Amino acid sequence: MHAVTCLPWKKQVIISVRDLTKKYGEFEAVKQISFDVFRGEIFGLLGPNGAGKSTTLEIIETLREKTSGTVVVDGIDLDRSPNEIKKRIGVQLQTSGYYPNLNLTELLMLFGGLYNRDIKPMEFLGKVNLLDKAKSKYKVLSGGQKQRFSIATTLINQPKIIFLDEPTTGLDPQARRNLWELVQDIRTSGTTVIITTHYMDEAEVLCDRVAIMDSGKIIALDSPDQLIDRLVASGFERPKEVKKANLEDVFIQMTGKEWRED
Repeated sequence: MHAVTCLPWKKQVIISVRDLTKKYGEFEAVKQISFDVFRGEIFGLLGPNGAGKSTTLEIIETLREKTSGTVVVDGIDLDRSPNEIKKRIGVQLQTSGYYPNLNLTELLMLFGGLYNRDIKPMEFLGKVNLLDKAKSKYKVLSGGQKQRFSIATTLINQPKIIFLDEPTTGLDPQARRNLWELVQDIRTSGTTVIITTHYMDEAEVLCDRVAIMDSGKIIALDSPDQLIDRLVASGFERPKEVKKANLEDVFIQMTGKEWRED
C-alpha cells in the first residue's frame, strides 16, 4: 500500500524553498537546500537526528530565523509577510502546549479564540473520533487520543498546510494505522501535509514524495517507489527474502484495526 499520487492539484507548488541556509556561529545546520512541496500532497522530510529537518521546518513555520535563502509559502514571501504565512498553516503542538485543567471542548474553544474563529468543538472532535472524550481533560487521554487531538487543533484555522512532527511515535500498531487513515483523510480534503517520521514504513505508505536529509543537505528527493526502484536497479538486494506481509500486518489482522484506546 503506497500513497496515491493522482491528485488533480498536485503539481501546483505551495511551498518553495531556495538555497536555504541556517548557521549557528560556524556550524551550518542547513546547507543551501532547495525543494518544492506541491499543493495537496503528503510530503515527508526524513533524516537521522541532527540532519537539519526540524530546523528546516521551523524556518518554514516562521518559528526560527534563517541565515539566508528564500522561502515562499502559498505565494507569500517569508521575509515580507511572516504573519500572513502563520494564518495559512497549522502546526502540531507538543504536550506542553495544553492547559491541563481544561477539557477537550474548552481547549478547542480556547484555540478558536486565539484564531478569532467561532468554531464548533464537536465538529473537530468528530473528525478525529474523539466525540466521547469531549468532557475529558487532555492529561487523561491515551497516547493515540492525544495525537489525534493534537492534529484536531492544527485544523482550527482551516489551514492550507499542516505540519506533523513524528505524529505516531510511541503508538501501538492499531493507533498508528488509524492515525495514518486520519492523515490521508485530511489530505483528501485538499490540505497539504508535511510530516517528519523515523518510521520508513510510515513514509512509504503515506508520502507522495520524500526528501531525505543528512548533515544539513538534501541527499535524495522523489516518490518512495522511485527511490526504492533506483536502489534495486543499482544491484541492492536484501539479505532476507522480502515477504508479502510483515509482523505488524499479522498483528493487525489478528487483533483488528478498529479504534481502540489504552
